[in-house]
This record gives sequence, C-alpha cells and structure tokens, in this order.
Amino acid sequence: MLLATPLDPDAPEARRWLEDELQKPEYQNAKPTAFDLAMQAIRDWIADLLGGAGGVPAPVVTLIVVLVVVALVVVAFLVFGLPRLRRARRIPLPLFDDHDVRDLGEIRAAADAAARAGDWPRAIEERFRALVRGIVDRDLVQVHPGTTAGAFADAAARPFPSEAGSLASAAAAFDDVRYSDGTGDVVGYDELTRLERRIAETRPTGAADVEAEAVR
Repeated sequence: MLLATPLDPDAPEARRWLEDELQKPEYQNAKPTAFDLAMQAIRDWIADLLGGAGGVPAPVVTLIVVLVVVALVVVAFLVFGLPRLRRARRIPLPLFDDHDVRDLGEIRAAADAAARAGDWPRAIEERFRALVRGIVDRDLVQVHPGTTAGAFADAAARPFPSEAGSLASAAAAFDDVRYSDGTGDVVGYDELTRLERRIAETRPTGAADVEAEAVR
C-alpha cells in the first residue's frame, strides 16, 4: 500500500491535492467574513492616507477605524431611525375573534362593494376593519384575541389624540351594526370613511406602539 502512494506527484496532481485539502471545513471556516474584508479595506485605506505622515502605529490606525465605523452607525441611525424588527413581519394579524387576516386593500374593496350595494351594516363593519388594519399595519397599536372595538379605539387615541372622539364614535357604530342589529346609514358610513382616510394620511403625534386591552 505504501508503494501505491505517489510520493513525488507531478504539478497537476499536486494542485488537485491542494484544492482538495483547502475544501475541508477547517479551512473554509477560517475564511474571512464580508465584515472582516470590509474592515480590512477601511483600515488599509486609512493607513494609506496616514502613510505620508511618517508612519502611524497600528493601534492608532485601529482606533481611527473604530471611530469611523461608530460615526457611520450614528449617521445611519439619524437618517433612517432605529430598526424595528416587527416591520419585517408581513403576515397580517387576525382582527378581533373571527380570524380576519385580509390585507388593507381587500378590506377597503369589501367596504366599497357593500356601500355600492347599499348594505350599510356590512359597509360600516368593513370600513371599521380597514381603519383597524391600517393602524395595526403601521405598528401603532397591537391587537390580541378578544380585543374589542372600544378597547382598540382607546388605544388608537394615543397616537391620534385629536381623533379620540371620532374613534370612539366609529367603535360604537361598529358594535351597533355587528352586535345590536343596527341598520346604519350612508351618513355614518361616510363619516367613518373620512376618518379612516384621514388617519391613513396623518402622522401620529402621541404615544405609539400601544397594546389594545384584550376584553372578552
């Protein structure tokens, strides 16, 4: 077996051995990451800039690199704001207790269709759901199973304090047509539609990210 092992490989064979060896996990794991390469590039760039000043100690160059990175991070926060992980969520949360996970466009379309048909109870219910979906999708209020329309209105009044009265009236209209066999009317629907559109175009001015109390 020892005689079968070539001890003096030719150039192609030696290159193949080297490539096979470098593919082993211990070598792959030791490769620098993209962050390592970026940091090294920044360090080399700063070192080149300072090279004409008679040479700068490596620790000083490293400190300068760290300060530059920190400054870039601060600028990014000032420009873009703090990242919010919840914004990565794209799966709609259910509204109330009926597993409604439609997006805002679908709910608005349902409200418009019901209004064209003169079905004011359905139109008012759907428009209120559009109001809720829009605020929830903006991460201004959190809803949970059992959240009532009134609890939501109270929570939504925090980021939109000037609309507190209108939100309370909208929640009452929703409860009336959904739970009390209310008939609703075009006037109530138009008021709710204007409220939903107004809030959608308004920047919140009060406390945001409020959890609406779950009331059974």
